Amino acid sequence: MLFLNLYFCEFMAIIETSKKQRIMEAAAKLFRDRGYSATSMRDLAKAVHLQASSLYSHINSKQEILKDICFQNAHHFLAGIEQIEKEGRTPREQIRQLIFLHLDIATSDATSITAFNDEWRHLEEPDLGQFIKLRKRYENRFLGIIQQGIDQGTFKDMDPTISMYTILSSLRWVYDWYQAGKTTSIQDIGEQITNIVLAGIEK
Repeated sequence: MLFLNLYFCEFMAIIETSKKQRIMEAAAKLFRDRGYSATSMRDLAKAVHLQASSLYSHINSKQEILKDICFQNAHHFLAGIEQIEKEGRTPREQIRQLIFLHLDIATSDATSITAFNDEWRHLEEPDLGQFIKLRKRYENRFLGIIQQGIDQGTFKDMDPTISMYTILSSLRWVYDWYQAGKTTSIQDIGEQITNIVLAGIEK
């Protein structure tokens, strides 16, 4: 009996996780199409075919959803750059890996990354402050890689902040125009962006 109860609890937890994931995906799509401010809980309930009252049994607010979207993506970027640093490759190769990290995250869930990029300013405190700290942690690591390349003589003597934001800007809209199977492969796009970036920063 105990085994059956545990199995039932695990089964219900899986169902609940699946429902919440479906709500998250629908919310991300609404945030992308309408914007966070123009999306209501009623809109979200309609999108997932639930009564508004039932929706609140799964989530507390659309602010909770936005927080989850923003923090999940922020942690994906941080985990990625931490892994790149651990591998200890050259600054040149790390820049290449960072470009592909951004492309991978952006194209694996374009809807979520759109909300992450465009709607994070709607986060409320204290979440907004915590999110900005996560962004700064990532940017500081990115800057460190560029500075290392400058110090080693691989990269030009340049402002690393301008270089970083130029690279990030070149990747900012890929999720918007990239269409799998209809445009150049993501591998080719990554190689071309890498070549352009390195041509600009290498000595």
